Amino acid sequence: MHRTGTTRRSALTATGALALGAVLTGCGDGADSRSASGGADAGTASLRAGTALRAAAARDSASLLSRYEQLAAAHPVTAPGLAPMGAAVREHLAALGGPPKAASGSPAPAPPAAPTDARAALRELAGEERRVADSRAAALLTAGPELARLLASIAAAGAAHAYLLTELAKEPPA
Repeated sequence: MHRTGTTRRSALTATGALALGAVLTGCGDGADSRSASGGADAGTASLRAGTALRAAAARDSASLLSRYEQLAAAHPVTAPGLAPMGAAVREHLAALGGPPKAASGSPAPAPPAAPTDARAALRELAGEERRVADSRAAALLTAGPELARLLASIAAAGAAHAYLLTELAKEPPA
């Protein structure tokens, strides 16, 4: 006896073929409609936003590096403890694309003068590192994947620097 009609195997095959066709058609239409309706504009806007985030992060790193250098110069006793962290900030600046370009030829604002007390200056720098790390962590929500990974890494390093600076401020002067 030969079975006539629809078997389970033929029903599954037909359903799979229809689903595959729908998926392939959906993928093709979505890509075409995105490019036709301004997908390039969205890509350009995303690129501009990423560039702006990177430039802001580079400005923050340049400011932090300046603060490290200023603190080491004002309080030479802190220089050995600050040197590795300053070098890391210099590397962060390089990873972000180097020093930011000054807008309209105006120089970047000078950092505030370091306090005369080395411990107070270290605590102030720790606070600045914490603030910058927090702003970079907040920027992760709008950054693209590659920039988000870089910012997350730099934010984690900044949080570690803040901790180390706080501990360095607690040490007795040498």
